[in-house]
Amino acid sequence: MVATAPLAETRTLLENISWQTFKTMLAEMEQGRSYRLAYYNNMLEIMTPLMPHENSNRLIEVFVGVLCEELGLEIKRAGSLTLTRDDVERGGEPDSSYYIQNEFLVRNKETIDLAIDPPPDLVLEVEYSRPKVDKSKIYTAIGVPEFWRFNGSVLRIYVLSDGQYSEVQFSPTFGSIPVREIPRFLQQARKDGENATTRAFRTWINGFRLYEDK
Repeated sequence: MVATAPLAETRTLLENISWQTFKTMLAEMEQGRSYRLAYYNNMLEIMTPLMPHENSNRLIEVFVGVLCEELGLEIKRAGSLTLTRDDVERGGEPDSSYYIQNEFLVRNKETIDLAIDPPPDLVLEVEYSRPKVDKSKIYTAIGVPEFWRFNGSVLRIYVLSDGQYSEVQFSPTFGSIPVREIPRFLQQARKDGENATTRAFRTWINGFRLYEDK
């Protein structure tokens, strides 16, 4: 019998949606909703995360926080912040987003306006299933410098350069720490628990740094 992977998210695509309609929908939607929206080229994706999706998202967020702590980087977690740009008519709500390099520019801000504020330095999309719209096109237009995609087994890192994303082996935010190994800690958490795995992740980071310093 072939094992069936658990459903991690649902995705619905609405076509022929104008930018103004999308903005009106955003304004009328309730606070605290669980689904996330992505708009590109008159197409609107509605993604609802289920447990595998959200658990991976939350754990990666924990690991990003640990990385920033251990490397002495400040961080402002922006979660699924709604990112829209009227001039390019694209918008998205990533699974997680972070201000790190530009944290000091938004530290005291309660709202972000991409007309005057920088976009997050790093966004994450968890994609157990294939997205209905091209998220890279959205974040390229918005100008997000670093974009992570996790498909349930592999974490890929993309860096914005000359108007397009290129896949790289190492995150420019976290230097030589091989963050592409994060998926093995997600697997470990299923066996050992999240707190125990977070401690192991922190030890791994510090052990890697000590090895480099020799």
